[in-house]
Amino acid sequence: MKYSKKLPKRSVRSKGTNLKVHFKNTCETGRAIKGRGLRNAQRYLQDVIEKRQCVPFRKFNQGTGRHGAAKNFKAIFARWPEKSARFLLDMLKNAESNAKEQELDLDKMVITHVQVNQAPKGRRRTFKAHGRITRYCSRPCHVQLFVSEQKWYNPKKKDRLKPLSQKKHQKKVNREKIKN
Repeated sequence: MKYSKKLPKRSVRSKGTNLKVHFKNTCETGRAIKGRGLRNAQRYLQDVIEKRQCVPFRKFNQGTGRHGAAKNFKAIFARWPEKSARFLLDMLKNAESNAKEQELDLDKMVITHVQVNQAPKGRRRTFKAHGRITRYCSRPCHVQLFVSEQKWYNPKKKDRLKPLSQKKHQKKVNREKIKN
């Protein structure tokens, strides 16, 4: 698999091909970390694995449950795709080691490009009643990401997506009081 675009200056890249992890979950997880700092994204993915933060599902949300935790991301649907988070965390560690090799400033590194493509399906068969045999496919994916050094990035600044403000929280509490 080739990279989809040229690597900018002061950047590193990482890719994985034919990863045995769900395409749709990985696509949404990649969308959630794009634009974050390297350290911030690693912390976020670790929180997803430990189920402290969720991944908002915006495009591939058919059949996805609604969760209150998704409100932190201005979404309704959310999941905790643990395996996708582990794979992306490994890729970020790879990109981090590449950045160390090139002597880039790790605190100024930002994820600028994440692309998830479908890989060839893994085909198996399942045997059903009355002698029927049906397909049983897996949907693996290819992933590529670029991490670039940005001068404007401030790692001490809060996350780009922040939880509900105090005012919105107070409105919610007042609404509940009125109902009761």
